[in-house]
Amino acid sequence: AFQDRFEHGGVTHYGGEKPEWFDYPNGSRIWTAGLDRPGAFLSGQLDFAFVNQAEELHLPDWEYLTTRTTGRAGGLPFGQTFGDCNPGPQFHWIKQRQHLTFLESRHEDNPNLFDAQGIVTNQGRKSLAVLDRLTGVRKERLRYGRWVSAEGAVYEFDAAIHLLDYNSPQFPYPAIPAEWRRIRSIDFGYSNPFVCQWWAVDGDGRMYLHREIYMTGRLVEDHARQINALSEGENYEATVSDHDAEDRATLDKYGVYTTPADKEILPGIEEVKSRLKAAGDGRSRLFVMAGALVERDETLAEARLPVSTEQEFDVYSYPKAADGKPVKEVPIDMHNHGMDAARYAAKYLETSGKWYYE
Repeated sequence: AFQDRFEHGGVTHYGGEKPEWFDYPNGSRIWTAGLDRPGAFLSGQLDFAFVNQAEELHLPDWEYLTTRTTGRAGGLPFGQTFGDCNPGPQFHWIKQRQHLTFLESRHEDNPNLFDAQGIVTNQGRKSLAVLDRLTGVRKERLRYGRWVSAEGAVYEFDAAIHLLDYNSPQFPYPAIPAEWRRIRSIDFGYSNPFVCQWWAVDGDGRMYLHREIYMTGRLVEDHARQINALSEGENYEATVSDHDAEDRATLDKYGVYTTPADKEILPGIEEVKSRLKAAGDGRSRLFVMAGALVERDETLAEARLPVSTEQEFDVYSYPKAADGKPVKEVPIDMHNHGMDAARYAAKYLETSGKWYYE
């Protein structure tokens, strides 16, 4: 049945339900792939490359694409890299990128949402109702199309500093070195995301989030099986977790033994903040590796909610007082599931007594 849908017009494909490419009668070929391993299909030359939701790319991914789109594949006079995106932080690389043509649009420009007279359609009412329920910076971006950063953000997380790529000057390794310390941190959830983070710690005490489950709607026992599968062959000195006794017992049943986390919010926040700042050697002591997310939760993505700890850093914020200024005491209890797990890990490392830094 899948093949039948593409036989009309002479279009053929290579692969099964998720083809790697489509061939057209005029000799054109369209590749379809993710960017988790861009080198797997970008070893040759391309004429054009299109990226859906380009705001989720990291700058090195985009730059890698531009080296492939030379126009030489089909003898064209030029190549082109282009994409679509939702608004992101005020200083996102898309907004800072020189020589990048930026074409802005609004929901009102979408004929599925508004008709030619500017009157909202039935589909528009449904879509906008979802966006109108958002709050804070996510509503500013996804409902009103504004490139803004969260006012009163708890953490100063800068993707240019704290987000690393493998085999880069900042991280010259193809994978996490086997001799580094390893811990895991877990924040339980079902309707809210269940988060399991895999952290590696180098000899100077820097911690790297290199693998992550961030998923709703699954049982703890299913998560336990996945954690075991993803951790196979690796040794972890501790798995620090939220205190829910039943969920911890379920993990224990499957061999994922946990240590209760230090859940004090303010001391944990201060520890994460201190790690994000540059230490005596000029480098931070907390990083996120690009591609750490194991699987994207499409339910969260459809609801325009964070799908990873990396995305939470950008929207985790303090409440505002009557004058509109942030009250920097206890953060808003929202978009904090990865933030909680990161606190657990940072506090464990602070108190474990097995590392030091200047």
